[in-house]
Amino acid sequence: MDLGLNGKRALVTGSTTGIGLAIAKRLASEGASVWINGRAQSRVDAALGEMTAGTKGVVADLATAEGAAKLFAELPALDILVNNLGIFENKPFLEIDDSEWRRFFEVNVISGARVTRHYLPGMVERKWGRILFLSSESGVQIPDEMVHYGVTKAADIALARGIAETVKGTGVTVNSLLPGPTMTEGVRGVIAGMARDSGRPAEEIEREFVPLVRPTSLNQRLASVEEVSAMAAYLCSELASATNGAPIRVDGGVVKSAY
Repeated sequence: MDLGLNGKRALVTGSTTGIGLAIAKRLASEGASVWINGRAQSRVDAALGEMTAGTKGVVADLATAEGAAKLFAELPALDILVNNLGIFENKPFLEIDDSEWRRFFEVNVISGARVTRHYLPGMVERKWGRILFLSSESGVQIPDEMVHYGVTKAADIALARGIAETVKGTGVTVNSLLPGPTMTEGVRGVIAGMARDSGRPAEEIEREFVPLVRPTSLNQRLASVEEVSAMAAYLCSELASATNGAPIRVDGGVVKSAY
């Protein structure tokens, strides 16, 4: 299947590992000219080592205006923007202070709004563009173990829809993608910690992880980053032109809704 991405310029923010890196690899395999992004040169270089020849890297902290300005100077125009940059943390609600709330909104929400604001006018002028916000099933079913994360992911869903409303009929689509529990480096670290604390094998903890933390999952397992990246690539493609302003779930059925 040809996704129509050959030669399209694509940026995936926060893409040195995990879902972001998998999306960057998938877009590159479809012929897109891809830029990856991270805060440290060493991590960007390591990620570039896993990518196809011709992929470029931008070292910039997009949770800051200064970092975004550096990005814009190096990469003035785009056809595809994947706002993947995000953080999560398990923390009881009563222990989340104002500074943590601000940090989560700066990284998970404002960074995407900032970068989109820069690239959107060019997409509209060229009458083609794809913008994708990486949200989460946690934006629909707010988890009690990380309320701040869930709230920012709900904001990403609303932000994507709101931006889509501003560019009706332009050829630019703006959607959000809602992965469920996925085997990323962060989740692998959580499982490793649980294994250490319990004295049990990590493989055993992994098998129990989804039934324990997301019991509504229909798949009853962690997704792979490749499974998430496949849906992301489609939403960034020419073929997805009729999907706009939509939250698309790739959550293994965690969200208990028929629509």
